[in-house]
Amino acid sequence: MDNKRMGMRVRAFRKLKGYTQQELADSVGISLAVLGAVERGNRRLEDQILNKIADFLEVTVEELAHPAP
Repeated sequence: MDNKRMGMRVRAFRKLKGYTQQELADSVGISLAVLGAVERGNRRLEDQILNKIADFLEVTVEELAHPAP
């Protein structure tokens, strides 16, 4: 999946769950700037961080990576 689509899905799930960028960034141990770059599609998520984000948002990595049919 391309970075832009992944970033959009991270942002969508974050907003759906009611978290700010700062709350998500703090919870997974990345800076606000890095999370912003991820959500804009300018940066690729490392697998370890992707797993932490999925855990925090209570979704699977597959839900973040692949849109529903």
